[in-house]
Amino acid sequence: MRITVSDSTLGDSDADLVAVGIFEGEELPEELREAPGGAGVRSGFKKIASLFPAKTGRLIVAGLGGREEIDAERMRSVAAVVAREAESSGFSSLAWVVPDAAPLGELGAGIVSGTILGTYRFDRFLGNKGDSDRADLESLTLLGPREIADRVEAERVAAEAQNRVRDLQNLPSNIATPSFLAARAAEIAAEHKSVEAEVLGLKEITAKKMGGLLAVSQGGPEKPKLITLRYNGGGDGPTLGLVGKAVTFDTGGISIKPSASMEDMKMDMSGGAAVIEAVGAIAGLGLEINLVAVVPSTENMPSGTAMKPGDVITQYNGKTVEINNTDAEGRLILADALTYCEEIGGEQIIDLATLTGAVLVALGSTYAALISNDDDLAAEVSAAGESTGEIVWRLPLHPEYKAITKGTIADLTNASAKRKAGTIYAGSFLEEFIDKVPWAHLDIAGTAWDTERDYIGRGPTGFGVRLLVDLATRKASNAR
Repeated sequence: MRITVSDSTLGDSDADLVAVGIFEGEELPEELREAPGGAGVRSGFKKIASLFPAKTGRLIVAGLGGREEIDAERMRSVAAVVAREAESSGFSSLAWVVPDAAPLGELGAGIVSGTILGTYRFDRFLGNKGDSDRADLESLTLLGPREIADRVEAERVAAEAQNRVRDLQNLPSNIATPSFLAARAAEIAAEHKSVEAEVLGLKEITAKKMGGLLAVSQGGPEKPKLITLRYNGGGDGPTLGLVGKAVTFDTGGISIKPSASMEDMKMDMSGGAAVIEAVGAIAGLGLEINLVAVVPSTENMPSGTAMKPGDVITQYNGKTVEINNTDAEGRLILADALTYCEEIGGEQIIDLATLTGAVLVALGSTYAALISNDDDLAAEVSAAGESTGEIVWRLPLHPEYKAITKGTIADLTNASAKRKAGTIYAGSFLEEFIDKVPWAHLDIAGTAWDTERDYIGRGPTGFGVRLLVDLATRKASNAR
């Protein structure tokens, strides 16, 4: 979608549709009050309505709620509703009058991400996709000061990266295999001179003795991949490490999942997809930061060669783990990847994973769970989440949680018999594979799918991309 910022007036816009927001208790701009339909828009207006002023063509008015409550998140929701209205009415170009409220740049950014995310659709496999009356919104113009152009462009890059994650989440697992994700990482490296990609296959993973990734992958024919992306953006700050779980299909293995909705387990690669596309967005913005991203990718399948409950494996850092539940596989591949990320230079590490069903019980689809060994890093992640609407809620670490990760005949167990604090338990397990660096874990199992926010709806969300880009932006700025 083409995004431009123009300081021209509402009457000068040549867009098919112009959107204006009105705050609760306030009136329409004077030049619109007498327009056809304008009498229906009075103070207290909260919903979307349409006006047809003679000079501007069709105009849509959107209720913004109270002026004191306006922020980027509300603008995302309103902009998504307006954008879908524009498309359903057959319009291909839209202009938005940026509300005269602070922070102006963030409100403009909210309009951009809400429009891009709100008009997303996945029709790759639909034979009749060209028969719909719905138009494709091709351009968005923000009517506001040109000073917000850089902020708006950064939001465009991040939102489009988020939609690319949603494409990956939507793809079936017979297409989006570990090799497919590796090829996507290689494409990003080819697009940006500042990015280098390396992919380790079965032979290299075996040579490195990454027992978690090997154990999970051994049940199916798809070979595992360990995908690494390096971004060399310069800057004086610590190298940021990103790790993303990419199980391209999760049956649960021998501890097989119930059949109901198992088809959705193609999305168990959401964390890895978010990390891959975030690197592309960060490189596209040219942020002055260095980072290394590690994405372990595999399927988790049941077969005669699959890992079994009761097996003992040795992880990359040498710790042994009892496999008491083969459906607790994500932590096994993340364990190897976390150790590897620190080994190759990650000085602050953040991992994203659709890790536990328990997080959905605890936090629903509103917050992702945050677990961290470092207060400063946790605060940075939380701030980025508040800024982007990809909000997180911090859960505690405690020695008592650590105790239930201990194994009976091995150092650790991947699933305790005590059904307590499942999300924290998984985080405590992962902490065993961090040596010295600050680390934050995001369990996105509740936020990666079906959040039903106005600008996302049902299905894949691409959660985490804008959070990571915002975090990298803040770190790049602070390092100057």
